Amino acid sequence: MAGFSIRFLGCKVSHTDAQEVREALLADGHHEGGADVAVVNTCCVTHEAVRKSRQAAKQAARTHGRVYVTGCAANLSADAFAGLPQNVTVVARRSEDTPAFVAGDVGALGCIQADARLDRVRAFVKIQDGCSFSCNFCVIPLVRGASRSRAASAVLAEVRRRVAQGHREIVLTGINLGCYRDREAGYKLPQLVREVGALPGLARVRLSSIEVNHVDAELIAALRETPTVSRHLHVPLQSGDDGVLRDMARRYSATTFLRRLEPLADFNLTTDAIVGFPTEDDAAFERTLRVVRDAGVTKVHVFPYSPRPGTVTAERDPVSPAVKKERSARLRAASHEACLARWRGKVGADDVVLVDRPGRGYGDDYSPWLLDAAVGELVRVRGAGVTEEGILAA
Repeated sequence: MAGFSIRFLGCKVSHTDAQEVREALLADGHHEGGADVAVVNTCCVTHEAVRKSRQAAKQAARTHGRVYVTGCAANLSADAFAGLPQNVTVVARRSEDTPAFVAGDVGALGCIQADARLDRVRAFVKIQDGCSFSCNFCVIPLVRGASRSRAASAVLAEVRRRVAQGHREIVLTGINLGCYRDREAGYKLPQLVREVGALPGLARVRLSSIEVNHVDAELIAALRETPTVSRHLHVPLQSGDDGVLRDMARRYSATTFLRRLEPLADFNLTTDAIVGFPTEDDAAFERTLRVVRDAGVTKVHVFPYSPRPGTVTAERDPVSPAVKKERSARLRAASHEACLARWRGKVGADDVVLVDRPGRGYGDDYSPWLLDAAVGELVRVRGAGVTEEGILAA
């Protein structure tokens, strides 16, 4: 029996992929804890993400007998992990194939364990992987391949299993959720949202991220008409300047972004933005700030531009690190003020909070609450005040 640890870097899909490796090892009779095996599921969205991935693998090699480096950075370039100790194995495989490879290499035991509960309060269920678009800055299609979807029956079966395990909230994840298709069964994302949201015992369902081109009338209706859908939507912007968006090959304009999100003005809207893209000047950055404000976005995940190998803009990085740092700080400050404004609007109002760690949880719209309640519980609260960290529950 091997004792193992799992670490992931990056997005919710990376977390889901790491979870699948965890479940494969548990099913084969191994246990969490101990220093026999470490799995580091990596990220490659920026230079910094690759550096942190290598650092995590190097650290694990000092504390564990065997280390498996999986995920996006492993598929981008094994050279990124060159020179690490001999006990490190770089697994450059598709996410679907990685759990079986790692579990097979570790070796199964004769005593197979029962299905294991996820290690977090909310359950992330991957319904789609890969991307068939080619944004000029993005390496994800290179490391994850073309878009592909799980069968709706498999998704619904997993959600039922997670609910039976006690998970009250399900987050549907994928690289490009709007591309979800089960053609054989005739499913697209809106129908899947409706059917997942109607499953008995499920309190809340949420989408991890959705491209604005897929925010159409059919999806909006599904979000509004499914009572368990969380009033939160993460929609990547990347830039609010039309010229930069064209240079990124993003396939929408700032006006389209605003128009598509207008029917969801009461949702808590969050986004991603890249600062310091090769063709972003000061005026273009100011337009990004304006679009973020006009869209009513609260939280902005800010990514300083980092050229990625194999992409159209791989050889271009003219914006200085100092300018990227200054723009990032301004956008993060605007984001924080927008969050505080939304939180202040909840003082005196009621919400239902899922407590996901001691002293902290998230409301229906994914706003953070500070409260004293048992982890895993859904608790009705009333806003009493606001701090820099979230909303104080009465």
